[in-house]
Order: sequence, then C-alpha cells, then structure tokens
Amino acid sequence: MRSRAGFLADVYGLGGGAWEMVPVARGALGQIWRLSGSGGVWAVKELLFGCDEGQVAREAGLRNAAEELGISAPSFLANRDGAYVSRLPEPMGGAYVKVYGWVDGSDADPRDPENLAWCGRTLALLHRAGEGTAETPNGWYERCPRAEEWAEVREAVRRAGVPWADELERFATTEAVELARHVTPSAGEDTVISHLDMRPPNVLVGPSGPALLDWDNAGPVSAARELARAVHVWAGGNDFRADAARRLVRGYLDAGGPGVVKGVESFSMLFATDLNYLRVQAECAIDPEVTPAQREFANGQVVKLLRKGRLPDPAAASRLVEALAPEW
Repeated sequence: MRSRAGFLADVYGLGGGAWEMVPVARGALGQIWRLSGSGGVWAVKELLFGCDEGQVAREAGLRNAAEELGISAPSFLANRDGAYVSRLPEPMGGAYVKVYGWVDGSDADPRDPENLAWCGRTLALLHRAGEGTAETPNGWYERCPRAEEWAEVREAVRRAGVPWADELERFATTEAVELARHVTPSAGEDTVISHLDMRPPNVLVGPSGPALLDWDNAGPVSAARELARAVHVWAGGNDFRADAARRLVRGYLDAGGPGVVKGVESFSMLFATDLNYLRVQAECAIDPEVTPAQREFANGQVVKLLRKGRLPDPAAASRLVEALAPEW
C-alpha cells in the first residue's frame, strides 16, 4: 500500500520520488507531521476531531489577507482540486489533513521586547482589517460551562476513577464559579475577524522575523477581548510583567488597534476559553471512543491546568487593568 507521505505528495502535486512523514508536535486539535522529500519540506496537520470545511475556508481567507498586510505566516497549500483540506483513504486512517509551508525558527520568547511589540502590531493590523463584520462570535469565546454541565463532568470523571477527580471537583465548585461570573456575551460594537489564538507557542521566530502559525480558529471576536487575552498570555499570566504588558499595548495602539481593555470584563474571552478547554479535555480524558494517545494528551492537559496558578485569576486581571490604565 502506498504510504501516507506518498499519497499527500501526489494529492498536493509536490513531486515524485521518495517521501517520508515524521511526527513533530501534538496540539489540542491535531498532530503535526514533517513531510519531506525531493520536492521540499512541508508541515502536515492531521485533524484529530473531524473537519469543518467552512472554517477551513475562513482560515485560508484570513491567512491570505494577512499576508497582504505584511504579516508573515506559513503558506497554506491547496490540493489538486483547489481545496485546502484533504481526506486520507480509510486504509490510511481516513483523517482530514491540511498542508502548510515548513517554517524554520525558534519558539517566540515572550520576554523579548521586540516580540511583544510585534504581537501588538500584528493584532492591530488584523483588527483594523477585520473591522465592520456583522458576524457573531462563537459560543466558545462568549460562554462557559454551567453548574449542571460541570456536575455531569464531575460525575463522569469520578466514575472513571481518574486521580484528579477530587481536584476537578474542588475547582468546579469554587474557582470555576468565580470565573464564570465574569463571562458574558460581548456587546458586538467592536467585533472583528481575527486569529483568536495569539499565543507564543503559535509564533516561530526565524531569520526574517516572527511568523504566525495555527490560523485554525480564525473568526469573529471582540477586539478588546482578544487584546486582553493576548496581553495576559504574553505578559506572564497571573504573575504578569507590567512592562511587558505595556509594551505589547503600545505596539497595538501605535499601529491603530481599536480595542481598549476597560476592566475585568475585557478578560471574558480568556476566562471562557480556559474553562471550556478544561471541560473538553476532562471529557476527552475519559472518552472510550477516542484513541489512547488522545486520552493521554487530554489527561496531561487537565493535570497541567488544575495546578495552582495555571488558570487565570480575576484579581490578577484587575491588577493588569490598573497597570495598563496609563496607556489609554
């Protein structure tokens, strides 16, 4: 049987000869492979939980528009049929895959002032280009699990006998309740089309500067809320560095970014996404329908998030707002 590497090289017209694929990274939504052969080196994302072809089209549209704005990003290949996503034959697993240009570089250091300024400028360019949309943000960014939904997860986790059941019980009945108080639908007046996952792990820095990866989540979002989440993540989380936060915001404002972090309510997206992610990973960790590798990954994510200080703290967000107040 032809290898998956050879199949993809043919489907994407990459050339003949010998091709090989080796795994290089695992994310929440997919496995990344390095596809190499006489036709070059490419990155393959194997989607582990199905595919929304409409979302793939949105990803391609925003990524291509961003390139015109001067934002560096991996090339996004269309296959011979002009589609940005392909499906492996069932004997090869049947997964959906996407193919990108390979980017050589190192992980972005959020302590580097240039990276912080780049992040602010890049967000501003995306937000300015994405203004005026009438689309509504996805519920993943606007809502979080209700008490009864947490109760279902807690019961399922307890039945499964995982070692972190007590920790999840405590979190769901204490910190999750406090975080949920600050999760509200956005008003819609500053909705833009943007990247939605601007984090250091999604940026590689090469000889020509930073490149923004992982455009899978591209869609509508509150500009202020995406900015607040980016500042929190890049500046160090709950133990944030005020100078780093200010540098990122200055880069954003100097480039004409429209978002303004007004209060703890601006961090609603941050709280919602972390709560939703924890719930989804807890469910996946005990799901008999997914692969052992997927359960193992999910288990590790839950353990990491439940550690003290890994999830956002509204009190820290309030201090961050105060630190940024002079910038507006």
